[in-house]
Amino acid sequence: MKLIQLSTFLENKPGQLTGICKLLADNKINILTLTLADTRQFGILRLIIPEWEHAKKLLEDNGYTVNITEVLAFEVGDHPGGLSDLLTLFDDCSLNIEYMYAFTSRLDDKAILIFRFDDPDTALAHMKARGVNVINSVELYSKE
Repeated sequence: MKLIQLSTFLENKPGQLTGICKLLADNKINILTLTLADTRQFGILRLIIPEWEHAKKLLEDNGYTVNITEVLAFEVGDHPGGLSDLLTLFDDCSLNIEYMYAFTSRLDDKAILIFRFDDPDTALAHMKARGVNVINSVELYSKE
């Protein structure tokens, strides 16, 4: 139920994000969602891509350093308090969120959020035990 996320550093200057996006597009690789966090000198680009193995090789072959990270995707009620309810469950289980970001599409009336935990296996077990829908790659990638 864990998803693979690709991460790479980008120099914080014009054209860096365009270069990666164009490289992936030219090779017909679709980005399902991404986040970009920056500092003064560099940014960290995090990507969810169905063909992540192909994308990783392509990026590395073009000079990018790529890290693989396991993340979890959860359905969240798309209404006021939906995220708060999920976060309360995380707190009740003492789960530490390293970062999170939103997915670009929805499943029915639910939003999808990507979470990176310091211990994804424990987070997965706790949430499954509480009946929280953890989105698997088949479900997620079929939304393309």
